[in-house]
Amino acid sequence: MNKIFPILDWLPNYKASFLRGDIFAGLTIGIILIPQGIAYSIIAGLPPIYGLYTALIPQLIYTIFGTSRQLSTGPTALDSLIIASGVSTLAVVGTDNYITIVLLLTIMVGVLQFLVGIFRLGFIVNFLSRPVLTGFVSAAAIIIAFSQLKDLLGLDVSRSNQIHTIILNLFEKITEINLNTILIGLGSILVIYGLKKIHKKLPGQLLVVIIGILVMKWFGNYLSDVEIVKDIPKGLPPFLIHHFDVSLMQKLLPIALTLAFTGFLQGISIAKTLDEDVIDSNLKPNKELIALGLGNMVGSFFGAYTFTGSFSRSAINKEAGANTAMSNVVAALFILITILFLTPVFYYLPKTVLAAIIITAILGMIKVKDMRFLWKTDKKDFIMMLVTLIITLTVGIKEGIMVGVMVSIFAVIFETSRPHMAVLGKVPNTAHFYRNKGRFNDVEIDKEFLIVRFDSQLYFANTNYFKEKLDELVYEKGEDLRLIIIDAEVISNIDSSGVFALNELLKKYNSRGIKIYFTNIKGPLRDAFAKSGLINQIGVENCFMSIQEAVNNYLNKDNLDQERKYTQYLDQVN
Repeated sequence: MNKIFPILDWLPNYKASFLRGDIFAGLTIGIILIPQGIAYSIIAGLPPIYGLYTALIPQLIYTIFGTSRQLSTGPTALDSLIIASGVSTLAVVGTDNYITIVLLLTIMVGVLQFLVGIFRLGFIVNFLSRPVLTGFVSAAAIIIAFSQLKDLLGLDVSRSNQIHTIILNLFEKITEINLNTILIGLGSILVIYGLKKIHKKLPGQLLVVIIGILVMKWFGNYLSDVEIVKDIPKGLPPFLIHHFDVSLMQKLLPIALTLAFTGFLQGISIAKTLDEDVIDSNLKPNKELIALGLGNMVGSFFGAYTFTGSFSRSAINKEAGANTAMSNVVAALFILITILFLTPVFYYLPKTVLAAIIITAILGMIKVKDMRFLWKTDKKDFIMMLVTLIITLTVGIKEGIMVGVMVSIFAVIFETSRPHMAVLGKVPNTAHFYRNKGRFNDVEIDKEFLIVRFDSQLYFANTNYFKEKLDELVYEKGEDLRLIIIDAEVISNIDSSGVFALNELLKKYNSRGIKIYFTNIKGPLRDAFAKSGLINQIGVENCFMSIQEAVNNYLNKDNLDQERKYTQYLDQVN
């Protein structure tokens, strides 16, 4: 049962001493979730109440099936933006049809995450490399921040997920800036940042919500040009039945795939960060996928849209003293009380305050430090990040993530198709140490030997490179070359293309009177040599435990019995 319900790993051993920290953390998260839930649902193009629905049922489902004890889940800005950018092309934002499509999209995301988790395919997300994720998340954060300027400034501009279109639309309406709206919005930003400077745990977001509501309630007659949230329905979320339109689902599939994998990446990366200092961590990526999938599937029947882990709320949850996932239960109960009794309180909440909350929360997602790190350490990774950033900003969210994945895969293929290949020489005054002559100028190079090390598996993508590079090195050695020693220490595997390539090289160079020896052959490589019959072409007598043994054998420095006493270790195939 523990495998199916991870909650049973900790709930039966729950200690009374945990309760205080969990209650305080849960209330803190609940307080933050209310304004964020309302704000993020507006980003998604949904009525405000749907953000609160998303903070309720999915969070409880995750608590039962999730394996992280401190991850805080619910609606997030990134998911909300992806939903808005994708679904807005299929329906008018805010309409009943739009809401129906978003909820259908949510169950699709849940099914995808659940299936990937059940079949243990979570490794697929590894194709989203860190540089690509940095570019994508940073671009999405910039788009979200700019998209909120219309509410912060009180401008009536159309939606877009392309940065140049957003800026152009804002510039066209710049003369229509609402002074009262911008004063309230900027004041809210100052209060949030000011309280953060004083203490991280101070609820700046909640405070600006309270102040904003009171200001509009008492002085609304003087601020009639400031747009407010107005009615938020109260009561339990209704149970909804989905209409599964196959043609519509086909259109939604790219968006669903994007949400499924970015949601999991957000959740698992945050959970891993939270569990870095936990000795007895039970975090399991595939179970996290199942938990997120079930949360999205069940939640979609109760008005919830796509949810995942939130970095800012999870960090606060940990700082506030959360010991277990019980803090999520407390937060969900607080949201439930709000939905049942407190939604009328938010009638006078200014939208510019919500914009201020979103902007202050989202700016931390722009990974400037990571960009600088990539620029200093790896220009290729920086280019990958930059390509993803630019495509996401200028073309679209879905296109950005798709290009990012393709760039990641291309980078992997490119790197493995042209791996590092070193020519080795003997370190002076040593018995058996050999190092790369490209790094050490004083290593001893014998004119009759060519000792090479290929730093990769040998497979179809790099066999031609291996043959061409070896031919170049052989040509450089000239007519004196009598022996090629291939140090296979780093060659972990070989496919049929690699076998054919080695077979060709053996025939070519043996016909020229040049021997080929192999050293440091690992088990998987020996298995492949034996199964393919290549070992017969190589000859077991031409395989050695070390480079020095191979050299000594060629120079007849060891007697035959001494050389072959390790044969059992060379020709075994297990």
